Parts: sequence; structure tokens; C-alpha cells
Amino acid sequence: MKYYVSTNAQPTGEHEVHNESCPFLPKPENRVYLGDFSTCQDAVAKASSYYSNVDGCKVCSPSCHTK
Repeated sequence: MKYYVSTNAQPTGEHEVHNESCPFLPKPENRVYLGDFSTCQDAVAKASSYYSNVDGCKVCSPSCHTK
């Protein structure tokens, strides 16, 4: 599945990772393509190379949502 990280931080400071089917996927101008991953954990790890504070989306990546 294709994953993206939001370039806009949440009010609490983290940048959320979303998969391509998420209803909350940011607009193209507000996201960075991370790649095609089999798990959200791999996508969150990749997003950590862009931002120090990342988290999975509670809707599309609940197993990676920790905050």
C-alpha cells in the first residue's frame, strides 16, 4: 500500500502517516510520498527520516497511532 506523511503538523506537533485509501489523506501539496509498504510501521519509520515527531493516522493506520 502507498503511504504518505503530512507536511502540516497536528496541533500537538506530530506529522501523521496516512495510506492512499484514507479519507483524511492530505491534499497533494500537503503531503510527501513515502513509498509502498506492507505495514504502517515501515511507513512511520521512513517518515522519521523527514520529521522527528511522527505518528500513524488513527483512522487508516490505527496500529501505528500512539499519540
